[in-house]
Amino acid sequence: MRIVAGRHASRPLRTPPGDGTRPTSDRVRESLFGSLESLGMLAGAQVLDVFAGSGALGLEALSRGAARAVFVERAAGPARVIAANVAALGEGTAAEVRVQAALPALAALAQEGRAFDLVLADPPYPLPEAQVSAVLAAAAVLLADDASLLVLERSARSPEPDAAGAGLALYDTKSYGETAVYLFERAR
Repeated sequence: MRIVAGRHASRPLRTPPGDGTRPTSDRVRESLFGSLESLGMLAGAQVLDVFAGSGALGLEALSRGAARAVFVERAAGPARVIAANVAALGEGTAAEVRVQAALPALAALAQEGRAFDLVLADPPYPLPEAQVSAVLAAAAVLLADDASLLVLERSARSPEPDAAGAGLALYDTKSYGETAVYLFERAR
């Protein structure tokens, strides 16, 4: 696995051992971040990477011009891998790694008054749809403004996430083989 583009292009990334994480493929990251760049979503952005795994999504955002990234990963092993990747790329001052489950971490960030231009969520594919909806609702309150986006990665076989209850509207969706990517914005 590697950084696809930006100032850290082609730099390798460590991935957590075992099958507990499912890193987003280079092809999906290349397409997703190309779209986000064309929308002007990355330059100077505050980014939240939930279910961060190796940190590949948040690190790709930093490589392409995001100002800061917060990584949320519940498991200590993958969180150590994220910290190692952050250090290897020299992004320590721009990154924060939180070892915490997604919902408590999102609640804590909201309580701290944090806001993000871009929220990246890549929950485990087997996560039940009710829990995905809860994550969307908790993450939606962290969007900085109406121009902010929430990106959700799911299995292409999963049903389209119900984001209406979270106050979100579908902006765009793309499928890449087994992977579906949903971009949500605040409902107007």
